[in-house]
Amino acid sequence: MKIAIITGAAQGIGRRTAEVLAAAGFELLLMDMQACTATLAAVRAAGGEAEEVLGDISDEGVVERAVEVVRSRWGRVDVLVNNAGISFIAPAEAVDGKAFLRVLQVNLLAPFLLAKAFGAMMLEQKSGSIVNVASIAGLVGIADRSAYNASKHGLIGLTRTLAAEWGGRGVRCNAVCPGWVKTEMDVADQAGGGYNDADIEGVNPMGRFASPEDIARAILFLAEPEQSGFVNGHALAVDGGWTTDGSWQSLRMRKR
Repeated sequence: MKIAIITGAAQGIGRRTAEVLAAAGFELLLMDMQACTATLAAVRAAGGEAEEVLGDISDEGVVERAVEVVRSRWGRVDVLVNNAGISFIAPAEAVDGKAFLRVLQVNLLAPFLLAKAFGAMMLEQKSGSIVNVASIAGLVGIADRSAYNASKHGLIGLTRTLAAEWGGRGVRCNAVCPGWVKTEMDVADQAGGGYNDADIEGVNPMGRFASPEDIARAILFLAEPEQSGFVNGHALAVDGGWTTDGSWQSLRMRKR
């Protein structure tokens, strides 16, 4: 029996990751601010087992409650997927400290609190895998996303630090860095008018968005020691080549 915790599990990448891990034989603890009704139904319909813990994961009390549930039901944990995150789009000069801090709380502090709590269980077991869902915004700069970019750069730094600290004790830590993914978050961001589908498809060498499936499969790869047992401290870009393409736009489009 393998046990995984997934944050942000109610929709998008988190929901698809839950379905993929359940199909691979994991039992799941799902965490989110909103009820994971659809995810729970999908997992159980496929014959999987799951529980949910709802609340703000930047609250240490919520994290402690999740640990209690895992200890009482399963007594172990094999994988932590730190997927939950929030977006914030605004020019840097217009971002106030409260808004900036909230992005850091959800996107960086919460993954640390969860890694600390569940990592302690993994260290007791001398085995486990932490997969942090960062972003290509943690690898490059993207305008109008100062708080988001800072949080994702920080998450990659945290990933590498935990890998260095815990790798010798049996606990691996890696990051997945998606390009733009077609999810509910993208729909909400596009509603602000800052970009559209053509902007993303035009700049991506593969000419499309990532899908939740693309990211979920990368998470499964990093989660499974049979597949990635000597991969530790890596930031895996799942972006269709976005961050490798230095072409100008007319040159890029001539290669389609």
